[in-house]
Amino acid sequence: MGRYILKRLLNLIPVLLGITLLVFILLHLIPGDPAQILAGTRATPETVEAIREQLGLNKPLLLQYLLFLGNLLRFNLGNSIMSGASIIQEIAIRWPATFELSVAAMFIALMLGIPAGVLAAVRKNSPIDNLTMSGSLLGVSMPVFWLGLLLIYLFAVNLQWLPPGLRMSQEVASTFKPLTGFYVFDALLQFNWNALKDVLAHLVLPALTLSTIPLAIIARITRSAMLEVLSQDYIRTARAKGVLERWVIFKHALKNALLPVVTIIGLQFGTLLSGAILTETIFSWPGIGFWIYDGILNRDYPVVQGGVIFVSISFVLINLLVDISYAFLDPRIQYR
Repeated sequence: MGRYILKRLLNLIPVLLGITLLVFILLHLIPGDPAQILAGTRATPETVEAIREQLGLNKPLLLQYLLFLGNLLRFNLGNSIMSGASIIQEIAIRWPATFELSVAAMFIALMLGIPAGVLAAVRKNSPIDNLTMSGSLLGVSMPVFWLGLLLIYLFAVNLQWLPPGLRMSQEVASTFKPLTGFYVFDALLQFNWNALKDVLAHLVLPALTLSTIPLAIIARITRSAMLEVLSQDYIRTARAKGVLERWVIFKHALKNALLPVVTIIGLQFGTLLSGAILTETIFSWPGIGFWIYDGILNRDYPVVQGGVIFVSISFVLINLLVDISYAFLDPRIQYR
């Protein structure tokens, strides 16, 4: 197991090098000059050139890339061009917001997706099965930005049940002191029920929006895996012995159908961490996605590079944890 983990970690090196090179090239292909944006529209060419020299943007692209890799090896992602803040510190501040949103979205997807998939498999070709599959197809096809705006219009503007964005209302934020950056956890630690209620209310709409695609995919994968397992001989044997149907479904069938489900859960959770840009932008959620989006608009190269590298590492590490979990779910799997 240890050799397998070490080999997988070493395989990260060429992957990250490829990601950094691709992001670096694509960023420099985007029209616009960050020095001009920083200097303003009325700045003289001399001022713009001075800023470009100060930021190192006048150096050859290859030298800029090599300097970036050198800083990366020293765990230095640089500073934001626009704000001057350390990229590492910005990630540390914003990552809890994205993680909290992703966990909430995945929780919704699991609580609805797995039961829906199991029920659809047990009631194959029934109206419930058809409704579940139609709903999953709709969930995959529905644009996230459209759904987010629709939920805001319905529940925040018309019904006024939930707030339209941000992590916490200004009234509560003025008296709330976060400890870890995970607002739900911090509110529980401080027994601040008013803050907890406010945080959960702000979390509902973005989590629902972000959960639609993983929910649909988990439901479909669970149904497919359950149908395959339910056709096995040991399931027919258990039923022939008179084992209660709920035991057959949940103890024998679902347990053996978990491997592909766990795989897709890991992939989708990694995708949530790296693909929440639209959701965070719509709901003004101060996470990594919103931060990268601002960096792209402002041509802030260190922000985009640092953010993409962080989410890439997170995605690969989550996939590694999923692979390791196979050995615990199925003792027949051994890593060497």
